[in-house]
Amino acid sequence: MELPVTMPVSGGQRTTPYRIETRNLGYKLCTQFDEMKFVCCATSRRVPSFILKDVNCEARPVEITAIAGPSGAGKTTLLEILAGKISPKKVCGQVLVNDQPMDTKRFRRISGYVTQDDALFPLLTVEETLMFSALLRLHGGKKEAASKVRQLMKDLGLEHVAASRIGWGSNNGISGGERRRVSIGVDLVHDPGVILIDEPTSGLDSASAFHVVSLLKTMVVNQGKTIILTIHQPGFRILEIFDRIILLSNGTVMHNGSLHLLQQRLNSAGHCIPNHVNLLEFAIDVIGSLDGTPTSEALNIHPFPLQERLVCSHNLEGKLLVYPNSRLEEVVILGQRFCSNIFRTKQLFVTRVIQALVAGLVLGTIFLNVGREKGSIALQTQTGFFAFSLTFLLSSTTEGLPIFLQERRILMTETSKGAYRVSSYVIANTLIFLPFLFMVGLLYSTPVYWLVGLRRNIDGFIYFSLVVWMVLLMSNSVVASQ
Repeated sequence: MELPVTMPVSGGQRTTPYRIETRNLGYKLCTQFDEMKFVCCATSRRVPSFILKDVNCEARPVEITAIAGPSGAGKTTLLEILAGKISPKKVCGQVLVNDQPMDTKRFRRISGYVTQDDALFPLLTVEETLMFSALLRLHGGKKEAASKVRQLMKDLGLEHVAASRIGWGSNNGISGGERRRVSIGVDLVHDPGVILIDEPTSGLDSASAFHVVSLLKTMVVNQGKTIILTIHQPGFRILEIFDRIILLSNGTVMHNGSLHLLQQRLNSAGHCIPNHVNLLEFAIDVIGSLDGTPTSEALNIHPFPLQERLVCSHNLEGKLLVYPNSRLEEVVILGQRFCSNIFRTKQLFVTRVIQALVAGLVLGTIFLNVGREKGSIALQTQTGFFAFSLTFLLSSTTEGLPIFLQERRILMTETSKGAYRVSSYVIANTLIFLPFLFMVGLLYSTPVYWLVGLRRNIDGFIYFSLVVWMVLLMSNSVVASQ
């Protein structure tokens, strides 16, 4: 059950204000094949496909800016550029933060970007998800992180599901609205000044959608944040919450201003808005009648005072210099998160243990005592045994591929925000999986080695077991890197 939408967000400390502005922003779709064709065939006159064309807009502090438009208008692309997800080398024009050119690496430290697909560990609880995020993003240790998480769950209305697992769906986990609030909470633990959200109401019912947007509005008012989001079909109540609407059509800004100004422009264009019709949906339907020229409100852009620009620039510099935790602390935190996920995937790991033991027994009986035989035929049989063993060991790790793919998305998201070093993730992953893979390798090696009749001494058995262990480690690494 969803909580009432009137739940307030505690004021807390107001963040540094950030104003985001784009000037003549353009982005064209160009594949590697197109680039090669342009280099090899100088006579090619193919017109590039522009996703965004001369986009001029802004998002101000203490406001919610909604990017709207029909499907394929370039909403998500614009949001990804503002979030620094698209390389500046592929973008023409400028993105300014408080009248200064945006440095994507620095900007990621002071902003939060929530994707449309919630990148969360399904086997962790709500509290654990926020806690691990806080431990990785905050200075001050576990006590400060726990205090921040408790307050955040209260602000987001998640206290009643704190001990519930995220789950794969509403049938065996929290609801869609709650999952969306958890995703937002993950990017709020470090108190960002700018929050960018792709389709925050996607897949939610009207009450849940209004709850999420109302929560964002309260956060904007109380904490002075700048929030930019994309929206597809907002309801009447949600539409009234937005302070600024950026209306896109075919990559071009058709409107940049308030909802009231949009209504005035539609009226001046000769449109009579019917009663009980959503103004934004009506504007999208008749978007061709708007000339796309900047509105008076859009042109009323005042540069930030010099003192505020210097403060924000210093804040960005500090965010870039250090990671929140030392390398050792990162390894410990990530190791704890690995363990929490591993111990809750009992079916997968029990299956791998049984599979290794059964495979060792089966192959051992098939190739019984071939190690003692001599001659060319025996050599071929022994070669077949090693080939079967290698095939089994390399293919036995594919069961965990979906888990690694899910984890990889989270890894790329967290490391891009400077939460921790990639090397810390690799070390923690290796340290956690080393003993488990050693156990799997030992369960396979013990029956198969003695049944096949390989060298009858402990040194040979240890060497064979270590080789099996190394093969499992390599195959596990290959799967994890996909």
